[in-house]
Amino acid sequence: MAKMLEVVAAVIQDGDQFLVCRRRAGKAAGGRWEFPGGKVEDGESAADALRREIQEELAIGIRVLGELTTDDTLVGDVVIRLTCLRAELDGPRPIESTDHDSLAWVAADDLDQLDWAEPDLPAVRQLIASVT
Repeated sequence: MAKMLEVVAAVIQDGDQFLVCRRRAGKAAGGRWEFPGGKVEDGESAADALRREIQEELAIGIRVLGELTTDDTLVGDVVIRLTCLRAELDGPRPIESTDHDSLAWVAADDLDQLDWAEPDLPAVRQLIASVT
């Protein structure tokens, strides 16, 4: 049986744009885009894990608004269960990331122009569908 990895990601909307982050080369899915986030630690809620990960990666605060999607994606011999939570900034926009080599703010109808990490695709499709 495949190992399960619980992961959360922030779908941060500011105006009509969403924050997207490109994974550094050398990491799994390096060079591909994703919503920022990370692993859920034992005993953490998804929202608590997300606030912690965003503070660690982007040095910003967020307000978690609710769940957008939860999907399982088999990557190698691991099932990644990614819960994407809608969020908004609690302060200024981030300017750098400890885990990514690029940050961008992208309108929903331009999200399909990016090369996405596979686990993020269901949330991307839902966001695109919500604006068309």
